[in-house]
Amino acid sequence: MKYYPVCLDVSGRRCVIIGGGEVAERKARRLMDCGAEVLVVSESLSPALQVMKADGRLSHIKAGYSRDLIDGAFLVIGATDRAEVNEAVSRDARKQGILVNIVDDPGHCNFILPSLYRRGDLLIAITTGGKSPALAKKLRQEMGRHFGPEYETFLKIMGQIRGKVISRGYPAGKNKALFESIIESDIIDHIRGERWDKVKEMIRNLTGEEIEVDE
Repeated sequence: MKYYPVCLDVSGRRCVIIGGGEVAERKARRLMDCGAEVLVVSESLSPALQVMKADGRLSHIKAGYSRDLIDGAFLVIGATDRAEVNEAVSRDARKQGILVNIVDDPGHCNFILPSLYRRGDLLIAITTGGKSPALAKKLRQEMGRHFGPEYETFLKIMGQIRGKVISRGYPAGKNKALFESIIESDIIDHIRGERWDKVKEMIRNLTGEEIEVDE
C-alpha cells in the first residue's frame, strides 16, 4: 500500500469519533485543534472528554454505534475496543464514501494518521505506512532537537513578507529565488541568538521590506 500524503481542511466539518476512551480523546483534541466540529458517539466518556463536552467543545451522543450516526460526516474515526464495531464503522463509512480511520488497524482504513511534530505553523508529519507507529513516535521526538522555537519565529517572519513580495508582480522564478536566498541565509542562527537588529537588517537587505519581531 502506497499512501498519498495530503493535509485536510477540516474546519467547520462534521467529524465523528466512535468510542469515548483515551484514544478517542487524543483524536478529538487533534480534530478540534484544526477547527473541526467533533461528534463523539459512545455510551461513556473519559473524564477529559466529559470536560470537553461540558465546555461545549464537542457534541456527544450517548449510544452504541449505528450506521445512521455517521450520515453526512466528512470523516469518521473508529476508536472502540471491539473489533466487530470497528469493522462495521469501516464498512459503513466506505459505502458512503466517507474518509475513515480505524485506530491501529490500517487494513480497515482508507486513510491513516501520521505522527505529528508541531512548532507553531511548522508541521512535520511522519508515517511508516502503518508498519511501525513506535518508530514514527521516536522520530517525532527527535524532531524537537532539530527544530526549535526559532523555526516558529522564522515562519511568522515569512508570513509577514510573503504577501508583500508576491504583490509586487514579479515573475514566479524571481520570487522563488528571493525566498530561497532567505532560507539559505543564516537568519535562523540569528533568530536563535535573538539578534533581532541583525534579523531585521537581513530581511531589509534581501527583500527591501521591513518586519516586526517579538523581541
